[in-house]
Amino acid sequence: MAEITIRKRPRTEAVVTQRKFFKKTARGKVIKVLRERYLRDDVACGIHSCGLCAHEQDVLLPSSGSFEHASFANNGHFVLPDTNVFLSQMDLMESPLFSPPIILLQTVMEEVRHRSLPLYNRLKALVKSDDKKIWIFYNEYRSETAVIREEGESPNDRNDRGIRKATAWYNNHVSLARPPVRGQAKPPLPTIVLLTDDVANRQKAEKEGLTCMSVRRYVEGVKESGQLLDLLSAAGSETIEPTQAVAARQALYPDYLPMATLLAGIKSGQLHQGHFNANQYNYLEGSVSVPAFEKPVLLIGREHMNRAVQGDIVAVEVFDEKDWKAPADEVVDQEATLKNDDADDSEEEGEDDEALAERKVLQTELAKQSASSKQPTGRVVGIVKRNWRSYVCHIDSTSLTSTNSTSLSQQTVFATPVSRLLPRIRLRTRQAPALIGQKILVTIDRWERTSRYPEGHFVRALGKVQSKEAEQESLLLEFDVPYRPFGKAILDCLPPEGDNWVVPPKSETDPNWRDREDLRDLIVCSIDPPGCQDIDDALHARRLPNGNIEAGVHIADVSHFVLPDTPMDHEAAARGTTVYLVDKRIDMLPALLGTNLCSLRPHVERLAFSVIWELSPEAEIVNVRFTKSVIASKSAFTYEEAQVRKDDPKMSDPLTESIRLLNDLARKLKAGRMAAGALNLASPEVKIQLDSSESSDPIDVEQKELRETNSLVEEFMLLANISVAGKIQETFPQTAVLRRHLPPPKANFEKLQDILKKRRGMTLDVSSSGALAASLDRCVDPNEPAFNTLVRIMATRCMLSAEYFCSGSVARDTFGHYGLASPIYTHFTSPIRRYADVLAHRQLSAAIGYTSLHPSLHSKSHVERVLEVVNKRHRMAQMASRASVEFYVGLALKARSEKETVIEDAFVIRAFRNGLGVFVSRLGIEGLVTFKREIQFDADNYVITIPAGEQPVSIAVFDKVKVMVEVEQDKNTQRGRVVMSLSHPIDSRGM
Repeated sequence: MAEITIRKRPRTEAVVTQRKFFKKTARGKVIKVLRERYLRDDVACGIHSCGLCAHEQDVLLPSSGSFEHASFANNGHFVLPDTNVFLSQMDLMESPLFSPPIILLQTVMEEVRHRSLPLYNRLKALVKSDDKKIWIFYNEYRSETAVIREEGESPNDRNDRGIRKATAWYNNHVSLARPPVRGQAKPPLPTIVLLTDDVANRQKAEKEGLTCMSVRRYVEGVKESGQLLDLLSAAGSETIEPTQAVAARQALYPDYLPMATLLAGIKSGQLHQGHFNANQYNYLEGSVSVPAFEKPVLLIGREHMNRAVQGDIVAVEVFDEKDWKAPADEVVDQEATLKNDDADDSEEEGEDDEALAERKVLQTELAKQSASSKQPTGRVVGIVKRNWRSYVCHIDSTSLTSTNSTSLSQQTVFATPVSRLLPRIRLRTRQAPALIGQKILVTIDRWERTSRYPEGHFVRALGKVQSKEAEQESLLLEFDVPYRPFGKAILDCLPPEGDNWVVPPKSETDPNWRDREDLRDLIVCSIDPPGCQDIDDALHARRLPNGNIEAGVHIADVSHFVLPDTPMDHEAAARGTTVYLVDKRIDMLPALLGTNLCSLRPHVERLAFSVIWELSPEAEIVNVRFTKSVIASKSAFTYEEAQVRKDDPKMSDPLTESIRLLNDLARKLKAGRMAAGALNLASPEVKIQLDSSESSDPIDVEQKELRETNSLVEEFMLLANISVAGKIQETFPQTAVLRRHLPPPKANFEKLQDILKKRRGMTLDVSSSGALAASLDRCVDPNEPAFNTLVRIMATRCMLSAEYFCSGSVARDTFGHYGLASPIYTHFTSPIRRYADVLAHRQLSAAIGYTSLHPSLHSKSHVERVLEVVNKRHRMAQMASRASVEFYVGLALKARSEKETVIEDAFVIRAFRNGLGVFVSRLGIEGLVTFKREIQFDADNYVITIPAGEQPVSIAVFDKVKVMVEVEQDKNTQRGRVVMSLSHPIDSRGM
């Protein structure tokens, strides 16, 4: 028997082995946390062939480090970066051109995690990357490198001292591991290079005899320095070349208040917190929605927006009511107003022509405002949380000082983001001439109060403008869609049988069949869009002897394959949803599951999670049960095929009768929902006609046709989601994953109500969802069937977005879904493509006693964190899908316009002092028709009057017009954009 020795730690060691800190709870209580740490002397260094360390895993670092640096070409080196390198220069660290062996300290990882969770996730991915050599050294647990915080020492200084101590230990360790051999020359020892942009830390390191470098100085010594220098963040750069002495620059923006002052002001109600939203029609205007006011707080002018960028969480100060203003009624384009601005001179002292032009625009607007439309107005006094990330941009060719393609001189240029909601970004690059006509990725680093524009750095080129590959990748990046291939750890979670996996023969001992109902004999079918491969759901219906009807929804049992707390589960949670583009799908789960093992394909046995109701002939629920099951779908129909089958009087087989029965029930279910006040809203949905299944060239655009079978599927999915929501909320009242749609503030509808009343004499009652639904039904123009759809689209835009939430996090009376008029709702029916549905499956499985619930789904804070990510991914996926459609609509229009003049019917949806906003329903796109000439504008009645000889032409909101649609390429950015002009009732070209 092995001898066990019990050793008692001396009290004198407690000061080193215990970590003490104070923590504030959510309720504001301060608690002391004491953590024990066990120090050891066998934490490995990670260097190959080190005789002093016992490595239990494959080492990553070569024995002599890297010789690919001018300063260490003879003896080799390792890089040991401090925390700020990863916080400021992550793009450099991720570049495949930057490949020295890296020692990553535990101290650095923990500090990055505390400072920025997104950067920490990128750092974890970097460590796992196959093309990087990174060793994590747990310096806090090695007895020689552990440090404790000294009296009066800040946490940052303590961490810096720990990093220097670990660097010194590595240098000493390398020399001890390679002792000189008698009679032989002393072997050259690799250098451990401390990489830091902290000047004070560098000075202390140099005093301690350590080799240290700034990031810029280090990069200048590597082979690919020209390209890597462009990746450096301006925030970490030592050699920014100001156009004038900083002290002499005039401040263009006010200083931000300290964070403590901001938080105190928000808590007391003197300041208000919300997300900054830029105005897509006027770059000199923004708004912030805050709980204290029904209408958003208006921000007018650069000074009052104070360097806020789309999506930032800001603190705003609201002015006295006498100083409130109305939103602008003029289109103000950034590129047109600032076309002559110089990237090098945009920090110059004094007012230039561009500043004067902006001031003139604002003064003109304020002079024309009416008192009736004023809303809360204020200014940004601080940033609570930045939303900066990498943005897809184009280089503005007019900002280049040299277009010589062989020039390697550094130039300051403007990068114009693809999104109209973002400001131009100043960046310094040596590659400017080569980047003209390319889509590039740019990250914002800082925005000084002395600079009109934010400063950033070049990350990488995506490809030639308007090439489908570059456009597709840029679209995914623009909307932050994760699209990396699934890694080995994720793929290892899949069944080892791969495509050959099948449901095993029925057996009481087989775990796959445990507590599952055998529903393989049921007449089950699926109804989906054409070409659908990830079939989530199937349905069945049959008459019961008692005169009632049994109806069932059978959903792919994804949670059988995606187990909690596995690499595949973590990846699905990070992706949140599958993203559907016109010619590509970015899957949430590996294709083996999504399009095969979980897809309910016909004539194949599949594992399912079934919701089965007994319904009366009037579609009232008698009872409902939930069960894990095995099904074998009898057919996979498209909506059109199911519709044809249902309508064919000659067909009376069991499958057809099942579809008819389902359809009859669906009609009654829908009637019941509408009677309860559900809304029948609309969105502009179009279908892109591609040249062929192999080609992604669009040839035409058409509106999606909705059939009765679309509604059939929708009604039963809604019923399943509502039934499951009730069950999981009853079982897990604190952590149920639900979805809600809050009632919109009545102020959101004020403008639409006013337009309808003045232009069409119609009223919109928004007192309840039922009243709104009824009044939308009455908004009908007998001469124009599309008018009702247009009003529904505009009403949809007045709504709040639906969101996932944790049931224990909000008041019970806010659970309801306004649009569906349901008191409770969740998503259960699409687990292949939505992570929220996977969570609902796990909770329902536990609710029926099939499995126990994973501990993470008992944690309210964990569920909240996961759903915050899922909500963001869901929003971004919707925007990416819409942007993909818009891009392909543009390609189709370009192809058409080369053969003919494209003229389409459109409705006027907005009126400006210098233009019209129009909606082309056949193409599903909006556009601007702008006028350079002076026109008359009646803001109160939403009418513009265009001088046209003796008979002026008046056009108002909701009028039907004809527009000429063209796609033109911007001369500076090379970006293709849709341009519209009126062709009827007046030709606006040249106006």
